[in-house]
Amino acid sequence: MTEEAALPQAPEAAQTVFGEFFPEAVRYAELLADAGVKRGLIGPREVPRLWERHLLNCAVLSEVVPRDVTVCDVGSGAGLPGIPLALVRPDLKITLLEPLLRRTNFLQEVVELLGLDHVTVVRGRAEEVLGKLQPVHVVTARAVAPLDRLAGWGVPLLRPYGEMLALKGDTAEEEINGSRAALSKLGVVETEVLHAGAGVVDPTTTVVRVVVGESPGGVRFAAKRAKAARVSRTRRRR
Repeated sequence: MTEEAALPQAPEAAQTVFGEFFPEAVRYAELLADAGVKRGLIGPREVPRLWERHLLNCAVLSEVVPRDVTVCDVGSGAGLPGIPLALVRPDLKITLLEPLLRRTNFLQEVVELLGLDHVTVVRGRAEEVLGKLQPVHVVTARAVAPLDRLAGWGVPLLRPYGEMLALKGDTAEEEINGSRAALSKLGVVETEVLHAGAGVVDPTTTVVRVVVGESPGGVRFAAKRAKAARVSRTRRRR
């Protein structure tokens, strides 16, 4: 590994945030800096800022996730935000959803190495697993797509009255304003911008919270979900 891509020492804030799971967080950072770069999951330029920009930025999402709920991390990639969230929140049951095989292989290795028994890795796209995965309380996502498209993938995976938490940047408010019509069709009843990690990360982590009503995804996705469930039941009987 070149000097410019060396993993820096973990900041003091990391020990506070990850607590007893700090050693596992260090191991995860090392895996990202080594295998993650070699397999093309993260760019080598990201290694020097892995802690602040990636691990801590994702871990503080825990501040806005309810306790004892099910979570699906859509487009999990190298495990961000799902793995840092899992390290600080053992009360959650987390599914890492990722379509690419090389990424799911990496995620499975990380989950096993870190002993994350409350985390499951599933290969597939959100639209492919609709009706196959149990609906979850919370969907998380980071740097996957514009909000309207992201909601189209993530919202249908929610339980009634569930919420999607999307890590976004400075344009969060603009994305919400530009997506209101699409979000309404998906059964979204509330949106807000939250900030997590005050005193831990600078700038704080910006999170778009999207809450659905009794029909996540709207009428169209309710029909697709029911059809997928019927197909799944038929296959199990065979």
